Amino acid sequence: MTAVSNYAEDAILDKTFRNVDFTVTTPYVSLHTAAVGETGANEATGGSYARQAGTFGAASGGTISNTATINFTSMPAATITDIGVWDAVSGGNFLWGGAATSTKTTNSGDTYQIGDDDLDITLD
Repeated sequence: MTAVSNYAEDAILDKTFRNVDFTVTTPYVSLHTAAVGETGANEATGGSYARQAGTFGAASGGTISNTATINFTSMPAATITDIGVWDAVSGGNFLWGGAATSTKTTNSGDTYQIGDDDLDITLD
């Protein structure tokens, strides 16, 4: 994923050049049914879909990856094309997003799974 939101861009710049604190206690991963853009557009809805907390290892070479499987249970019928990261389980600020490696169609009640080290986030 490489699309950094405007919010995250400003927060990174303010922290780097003005020492303005920027903290994300828990990153929440989201699923999207079309291009996520820089705003978190097109987030999945329905079924028991909800953003899921992600666990990430230390960044290296400008990339950070998840260290635990992320499960979205009881999905609605949907076609997932993009993945996002937020600073809250609902509402909040969109941080990062981009296209999934492959599109996946879920049926009502399915589980969508992102395996260990399968979610790579880069800062170019």
